[in-house]
Amino acid sequence: MKNIPEGTTDSSKNSYTSSTDSPDRICGSICSEAGPSNRRSPKSSLWSGFLVSAFSVFDTHSESRVCQKNQETSTKNNGWTAAVKRVMNGGSMRRIQERVLGYKTNVSNSVSDIWLLGVCYKICLEEPSQEPVQTSGYAAFSEDFSSRILTTYRKGFVCIGDSKYTSDVNWGCMLRSSQMLVAQALLIHRLGRSWRKPSQQPFEKDYIEILHMFGDSEDSAFSIHNLLKAGEGYALAPGSWVGPYAMCRTWETLARRKIAETKVQDDSFPMAIYVVSGDEDGERGGAPVLCIEDAMRQCSEFSRGQHEWSPILVLVPLVLGLDKVNPRYLPLLAATFTFSQSLGILGGRPGASTYLIGVQDDKVFYLDPHEVQQAVNISKDNLEADTSSYHCNVIRQIPLESIDPSLAIGFYCRDKDDFDDFCLRASELAAESNGAPLFTVTQTRNLSISSSSSRAQDTDTFDVPDDAEGSAQDDWQLL
Repeated sequence: MKNIPEGTTDSSKNSYTSSTDSPDRICGSICSEAGPSNRRSPKSSLWSGFLVSAFSVFDTHSESRVCQKNQETSTKNNGWTAAVKRVMNGGSMRRIQERVLGYKTNVSNSVSDIWLLGVCYKICLEEPSQEPVQTSGYAAFSEDFSSRILTTYRKGFVCIGDSKYTSDVNWGCMLRSSQMLVAQALLIHRLGRSWRKPSQQPFEKDYIEILHMFGDSEDSAFSIHNLLKAGEGYALAPGSWVGPYAMCRTWETLARRKIAETKVQDDSFPMAIYVVSGDEDGERGGAPVLCIEDAMRQCSEFSRGQHEWSPILVLVPLVLGLDKVNPRYLPLLAATFTFSQSLGILGGRPGASTYLIGVQDDKVFYLDPHEVQQAVNISKDNLEADTSSYHCNVIRQIPLESIDPSLAIGFYCRDKDDFDDFCLRASELAAESNGAPLFTVTQTRNLSISSSSSRAQDTDTFDVPDDAEGSAQDDWQLL
């Protein structure tokens, strides 16, 4: 993004060159891919941070800059001209969007740990006068952030199906957010979590092939064209907004079609998809139930019965309240970013989806699909392609409490051991939820049905329960 609004951080100015394969490449960077023994400490500190911190919006650093700018403006006779220049040079359209969406994009001066898709970055001040964004820990976080694949609104692509739509502006943000989540799964699968975008060309072939899959034509496996076609059964159509649950089911349908169309395993999507839902396939109230036997069946079907297990993408669509997320779920959502299997969250505000990828204190970092860019189709063999439109150097964050209660969480498990570790983490998180888990884990479907059915009798309602201490009810709605 060329225009950087006030209150954001440009990660390109915090570059840090190091070996991405070293877990302790700097004092401020710790990889969370450690074993279960050191898992609880960062999670506990994160929870305590949520419980004691107030939801602040502005930091003193940004306030001082604003005050300084106001003083400079007041001393100039051509204040109107200067104001117009500041608006134009600062990206007026971007700021208008952020005001409409209600997002506060200033990055705080917190020195708390940052969790980005399962990786922890510690902000260590080397001297009292140093700003957190100037630390080596923040520089490493910025490098990681800007290496994530960004997909945004595009214009000028071939018409979608029989429609006249050549752009997804103002309606395709959920599709773009979901593309980012799946692209992250593919990056981890093919290049590893420690991968960072190289500064020089030629690029890795795997990286270019992944970007090719998300081009804007039917030739690209996961284009908006093919997603809309796969989601027709869930009311997906050009020009219409879609929710997280339908989006998750659409990806499931698209993956199954690709398996059915090919006689051999399709390398373009090298993993099974499992959408975790509640009783009766998500059509009733109750916490979604992750059934291990169902996951095994999905893996077996994906490998055409040749293997008991395969890499798997787990999607968990949730509705955690009516108008806003019930506060009891905020620490649980934050804790999911500490999972080594984390792929982030499809979330945002009503009608304005974003891709949430990290957390610090009470705020979440996100990639925004609402910037309009020209359609690009990268050839899978072009290792020197311009990939700048698929990455973002501007770091933005919003209060976690402000996100829409309708969302979906993603996880990627490389093998059976990784899946078992994920289930252990999820079970521990559910045990600490005071009776209101995001989702539960069970071995067999029979146990999950009886559990969810008994719970549905108490929760199959749209009434919001009182937040009394010890209440085990939650705010589940129809998915």
